[in-house]
Amino acid sequence: MPRPLEDLSLDLASLGAAYAGGVSPADVVDEVFARIEAAGDPGIFITLADRAAARKAAEALGPAPDGRPLWGAPFAVKDNIDAAGLPTTAACPAFVYQPPEDAVSVARLKAAGAIVIGKANLDQFATGLVGLRSPYPPPKNALDPALVPGGSSSGSAVAVARGLVSFALGTDTAGSGRVPAGLNNIVGLKPTVGAIPTKGVVPACKSLDCVSVFALSVDDAYRAFAVMAGPEPTDPFSRTFRTAPLGPKPETFRVGVPTPSTRSFGGDAGAQAVYEAALADIRTLGGEILEIDFEPFFAVASLLYNGPFVAERYEAIRKFIETRPDEIHPVTRKIIENARRFDAGHAFGGLYELAAMRRALIGWWDRIDLMMVPTFPRPRTVAEVTEHPVGLNSEFGTYTNFVNLLDLCALAVPSRPRPDGLPAGVTLIAPAGADGRLASIGEQIHAIGGTPLGALGLSAPAAPDRAPTPAPDEIALVVVGAHLSGMALNGELTRLGGRFLRAVKTAPIYRLYALPGKVARPGLLRVAPKDGAAISTEVWALPAASVGTFITGVPAPLGFGTLTLADGSTALGFLVEAEGVVGAEDITRFGGWRAYARSREAA
Repeated sequence: MPRPLEDLSLDLASLGAAYAGGVSPADVVDEVFARIEAAGDPGIFITLADRAAARKAAEALGPAPDGRPLWGAPFAVKDNIDAAGLPTTAACPAFVYQPPEDAVSVARLKAAGAIVIGKANLDQFATGLVGLRSPYPPPKNALDPALVPGGSSSGSAVAVARGLVSFALGTDTAGSGRVPAGLNNIVGLKPTVGAIPTKGVVPACKSLDCVSVFALSVDDAYRAFAVMAGPEPTDPFSRTFRTAPLGPKPETFRVGVPTPSTRSFGGDAGAQAVYEAALADIRTLGGEILEIDFEPFFAVASLLYNGPFVAERYEAIRKFIETRPDEIHPVTRKIIENARRFDAGHAFGGLYELAAMRRALIGWWDRIDLMMVPTFPRPRTVAEVTEHPVGLNSEFGTYTNFVNLLDLCALAVPSRPRPDGLPAGVTLIAPAGADGRLASIGEQIHAIGGTPLGALGLSAPAAPDRAPTPAPDEIALVVVGAHLSGMALNGELTRLGGRFLRAVKTAPIYRLYALPGKVARPGLLRVAPKDGAAISTEVWALPAASVGTFITGVPAPLGFGTLTLADGSTALGFLVEAEGVVGAEDITRFGGWRAYARSREAA
């Protein structure tokens, strides 16, 4: 006999609709445990919550959300993250301990109404990208059991892809929150390092680790992320972080992609084809492509395992590996014990080398807004990885290993489906703090690609119509020149936490000038209605605390005042003093700075 809720998708929107229709969180808990049993995959979870206890936690939520954004959402926790009442093993039975309290991330989710279902399998000590380095049975890839599930957050990704939970926590040091997402056709959000406190997480590389989120949609992943983000006074690696609400994607944005010579697909023509299709999609969405030689980024990545940074993994489990080395998975042990060939001098040398590499590469972020890379070169089978456990693991990390070392955030999303049904996807990468910008673009890529969600056969969600309004702690700012999306000075906005709201023309009471000087600058001057025209602008939301910093960096004769827009609204924006346009070229006929700049490029 069919179960009443067996067709319920556990994404947050569907779950909310079910609750509004009278379903209870306890009913959902019962359905989740029934699905786990029916899945028949003992490798997904290392430990399940007691069913009666989980049901009791659901009943304790009360009859209504009462402002709790994740009320009644079942979630899984990677088993290197503490959840009170459940053992933490890091996929090493001899390492097991009973945590006295929840990790900060888990505690914040539970306070928001989410329900812990169990502890998910992983590559032991979060060392690996394949999902096979565990003494427990490896989880089966949700799309094809012949393929590896990806790691190290293997069980977390499979649990989401098979519809067993609404979302799951992973961790990510070198790609563990992205590769399993790509291999199971779901979303993997790897936040800015330190945005989510890691107190209560068994460290891999403490200075690089971050808690990640797996979900069926970008919106679900970002909602869980927003609940967990924010500083924790007792966590020295957490940082102040502001999670603005998601807004519309920018009209135009600059995307860095690997040059053809630095694109790696392991000889898989299908993987190459879907990446090229994703490049076409990103152009359709307004992305301007700039090819980048990725060899310097690959050089950064080599520091993680081939350089002294592997010593951080050794330090994380020093006592255990020195006293009980035989309890560690042989491949994991070999990798971590490699740290013994480095000394403190090597460690400082690695830090200096990384600092130089960071400085050399930071200039790219003045020319691009984000990168888009393949999440992994190609899927691999269990048989292939068993035969080549280290080499193919490294292949999976081609486009992931450098990200945390360079203090970048990332978002893995499914893109175009492969005709042969194998998994594929792309990862967006941007500087620390740009998580929301990646999400606003990533959900558009997910929607346009049309890849079904995980193994559920459900269509990718349509890109939501985001409200173009500032949050209470933001101020709307109208920009008219090189601060427009995709243009040279836009980074001055995004680095201060600015986010795009909408493109709009001014009321027809302005004229636009190109001010004289070594660098052309726009001057928007208010005039009498009979002399004016409507000028193209963009409205951005800037954190109120950053507005002063932004304004003080703008030189005379430019200034700020209240602009009137075509829809009758008003907002703070760029204006020029009347004397500043003396001798300036009137470029009103172009209708906006972007069109003027393009005319100059053409000339």
